[in-house]
Amino acid sequence: MPKEIWKPGNMLYPLPVVMVSVADRDGRYNLITIAWTGTVCTNPPMVSISVRPERYSYPILRETGEFVINLATRELAYATDYCGVKSGRDVDKFEQLGLTPLSGDKVRAPLLKESPVNIECKVAQMTPLGSHHMFLAEVVAVHADDKYMDSRHKFHLDKAEPIVYSHGAYFVCGEQLGTFGYSVKKR
Repeated sequence: MPKEIWKPGNMLYPLPVVMVSVADRDGRYNLITIAWTGTVCTNPPMVSISVRPERYSYPILRETGEFVINLATRELAYATDYCGVKSGRDVDKFEQLGLTPLSGDKVRAPLLKESPVNIECKVAQMTPLGSHHMFLAEVVAVHADDKYMDSRHKFHLDKAEPIVYSHGAYFVCGEQLGTFGYSVKKR
């Protein structure tokens, strides 16, 4: 059976889904759900997020140049969706959802306590791309919840049940199929 040809579009799924936290100049916090995010570089560590200019957090990102990427989990799935459909113009999402902001080490934007990993970022460059503008950022600090550490100090993110976004739906990450290099490992 041949494959159908569709119009050009972004079909790169699944994607990590994260909640990005920001703080405006007056110290007001907001959370925005982002699925257009990713790793850009290892050294220096860099990430990107893409945001529509009409989103409430967009001018905050432009003005402050700081944000925190908070990984989403099964436990945070409802909050993740809510933060993607409700605007910070209308509601304090931290208060409404009973979420806990924590102070970061390098940026004024808050960490989300309930997230297993928080990545503090400083914007290096903003590029208008069309419907979204991409914020390329340097990772300046990473926080990992010690409840996912084992006795040898190895981090087990899988225990937090991270979620991904795929074509309008959220999914929990599944079964491990191998580890890096398993395809060439001697048996």
